[in-house]
Amino acid sequence: MNKKLVNFIVKKYLKFDKKNPFISISAILAFIGVAIGVMVLIISMAIMNGTAKEFESKLFTMNYPLSIYPRFENSINNSILEDLKKEFPKFKFSAYLSSQIILQHGDNMNGGIIFGVNQEDEAQINSIYKKAVENTKLSKYDIVVGKGIEENLYLTPNSKVTLYFTSLNPTGLSMLPKMKRFNYKTFFESGLHAYDKAYVYTSIEALQTLLNKNKNSYDGIHVYSDNAMEDIKKLKEFLLPYGAGVTGWWQQNGNFFAAMQMEKRALFIVLMLIILVASLNIISSLLMTVMSRRKEIALLLSMGTSEKEIKNIFLKLGIIIGFSGIVTGIALGFSGMWLLDTFDIISLPADVYGTSKLPLDLSTVDFVSIVIGAIIIVLLSSYYPAKKATNIDVIDVLRNE
Repeated sequence: MNKKLVNFIVKKYLKFDKKNPFISISAILAFIGVAIGVMVLIISMAIMNGTAKEFESKLFTMNYPLSIYPRFENSINNSILEDLKKEFPKFKFSAYLSSQIILQHGDNMNGGIIFGVNQEDEAQINSIYKKAVENTKLSKYDIVVGKGIEENLYLTPNSKVTLYFTSLNPTGLSMLPKMKRFNYKTFFESGLHAYDKAYVYTSIEALQTLLNKNKNSYDGIHVYSDNAMEDIKKLKEFLLPYGAGVTGWWQQNGNFFAAMQMEKRALFIVLMLIILVASLNIISSLLMTVMSRRKEIALLLSMGTSEKEIKNIFLKLGIIIGFSGIVTGIALGFSGMWLLDTFDIISLPADVYGTSKLPLDLSTVDFVSIVIGAIIIVLLSSYYPAKKATNIDVIDVLRNE
């Protein structure tokens, strides 16, 4: 194959055609369309990934990697906790008691869930709790509340907060809910409004006393593991004889992440259509070039140029237009990500999204999928006009044109 001839003709056809400007304009539009499509895909996938990871990190902390729960009453006790610590020394455990409550401060009330925990154990597995109680020693009836509760009840350090529990207390002829005044110490802020408005932490001893719980039994055990999805299998086997079960944070929020994954796939397909539409301009531009250069193609064929060389001319022409668009789109995409990450161009409501900054994280898989998808579309768009160029009837064209 004569590569010099192919390259010479390709360079010639890439120049702006003054006689047929629409052909060149169509090629430019194809280039711009592919570039914009790739840019939008890169930025969109980065935002989707970043948002998913942001929620994942928040839910991972507040829901805990793994949670051990009882299958029957009093099945989670101190004996199981000690056995777990011996069997899995690399794991971190935090036993807890929990109850639904209503908090009252002055005339203001707020519903929530209270967790009785050991301060040192909980701080090891919950970074948000650890940050809140840092340099603070909690007493038996001290509480740590979410930022939403602190704002709703207008709490200040050492405020007295009355807690009403769901368990009832017999008083004469009637049954009243148990209540106790706690001392508000500090607040935590997870970034997720649902948790900041509902979660309350206190000492495990306080709930053992108020709920008449055995000191050796718990409502569950929160577990921290570096590889929770694999370690859950080991824990299930170990806990089977104890009458206890284990669940992972991804199982508790499975529907949420499944919906985000489906939304991401749908967005990928829709945005890939932008590149597909842009590739139609490549087809139309090349077909118009073929039609306007019929005489030249016929002359080349009559002078000994092979059909393969003619096909390569137009295939290379389409590839140059498409691939330059892909490369430009990649450059624009990463530039856009840098701008969004460096400057506060888009600000999000933190109480809704968990962060005020637009989260960006482009995975290697998504990037490769975008590039491969765009390349396939460009190659297919270039092949048809290139094939069409070799179907010219040389004798008929030379006779009539």
